[in-house]
Amino acid sequence: QIQLVESGGGVVQAGGSLRLSCTGSGRAFSTYTVAWFRQSAGKEREFVAVLRWSGVADPARGRFFIARDNAKNTVYLQMSNLQPEDTAIYYCAAQKGVAGKGNTYYRDASIYDSWGKGTAVTVSS
Repeated sequence: QIQLVESGGGVVQAGGSLRLSCTGSGRAFSTYTVAWFRQSAGKEREFVAVLRWSGVADPARGRFFIARDNAKNTVYLQMSNLQPEDTAIYYCAAQKGVAGKGNTYYRDASIYDSWGKGTAVTVSS
């Protein structure tokens, strides 16, 4: 497991943008697949995006872009055209890289063994 810390959340008006950061501990961060999930009040945790250790990205929405800077041990989630329904706590999660898995596998929250504490995003109308 690695330690993960999210940052970059805040309050933004509808149509605005935010960039969230997920910073991990350890020198082997580049070998981890990192995903973003979100959870809003009264709802189940929802997949947002994943960036595999191999570089393959799967954002659940075209408005979201995920990228990483291994030199900074950080994965970013760039969100644009935010809407009130995007209001949630955003969590990053990580798993040691595994070969031969598809998008369905990586969208399952249960495969991740490292989680951050989350960062709150509020989108006002």
